Amino acid sequence: MSTSAQIEGVWSEQDTTPAAVEAALRTLLVEAHTEEHGYVPARVLNTIIIVDRQFKGEIANRLERVGRYHPSRTILVAVEPRRKTMDAHVQIAVAHAEGGITVGTESVEIDVGTEHLSVLDTIVDPLLVPDLTVLAWAPHGHRDAIDALRRLVTVVLIDSAQQMNATDAIKRAADVANDAYIVDLAWLRSTPWRERIAATFDPPAWRQSLGEISGISVTAREDSVVAGVLLLGWLSCRLGWEASELIKQDDVYMGSAHSKRQDIKIKLYARADLDVPGLSGVQIETASGTKLTLDRGSGGLQAKRITRDGKESTWVVLGASRGEAGILGEGIRQALLRDPTYRPALECARQFLGTV
Repeated sequence: MSTSAQIEGVWSEQDTTPAAVEAALRTLLVEAHTEEHGYVPARVLNTIIIVDRQFKGEIANRLERVGRYHPSRTILVAVEPRRKTMDAHVQIAVAHAEGGITVGTESVEIDVGTEHLSVLDTIVDPLLVPDLTVLAWAPHGHRDAIDALRRLVTVVLIDSAQQMNATDAIKRAADVANDAYIVDLAWLRSTPWRERIAATFDPPAWRQSLGEISGISVTAREDSVVAGVLLLGWLSCRLGWEASELIKQDDVYMGSAHSKRQDIKIKLYARADLDVPGLSGVQIETASGTKLTLDRGSGGLQAKRITRDGKESTWVVLGASRGEAGILGEGIRQALLRDPTYRPALECARQFLGTV
């Protein structure tokens, strides 16, 4: 078991260059190897994070809470609108583990101006550990920075729920997916909902009901419509439905999907009065009269099934939420994995929003 991380080496310089930062990293690594016989640098994942400078402390705190999913080398790019020069701060942290091994991670903080973002790839390229997966995340927007990094990155971490307009969010995700693997935090937040829906229909006695689904209603907070659309996209692609564009009337998106057997009526409610972002409820109906309802509640998801003969059963899915720290940690972990269901769900979501 490892102990808490300790600072091993620090370097900083104002009005510096990428070459000087790269040289400082090499020097600190050599010193760490010299001073710690059992020193081993973590070599799993490069992470580039582009933030507004005034909020970099908040993002750093979020990263501290991801635990064992902390990146091997983190490059935090803090953007200050009128800045003309680049300042940098480099730090190596080590954690002592059993067997005399000391594992080190590197953090690089760079202060840049808005004008640097279009050439950000030339700034961070020398600072990346070669032959590792490169994850990029811009929690405060900065699309131009992500676009500049497309030639370098393997994975882009996004949060589609941050955009009020679901159509724009889905378009952007599909565009970036042409060049990189997408990890969408909005998608990860809905994992418990997908798992519970799948588990409900997993027993052999209930599997035939999948082909009998005749209606589905999803309720989400107004700023989380994209999460609801992605859930509908997931159901459509997994069950072989043909998605068609939803029509928005007031706060309800209405439409249908088409299967070999029947049409599936779809409603997506966008509510402004919900306290917590994300999904609030899902209801699935079958042609045989069975109704499955999932609602967010205290301690987890409140599940209810009513069969066609009126028999009712309820239960609670405990621990459904990971919290934002858990979601970010899972997002970093997913950078090293591949979820085969997200991209098809994204394509179906585009059809529901008429962006194809």
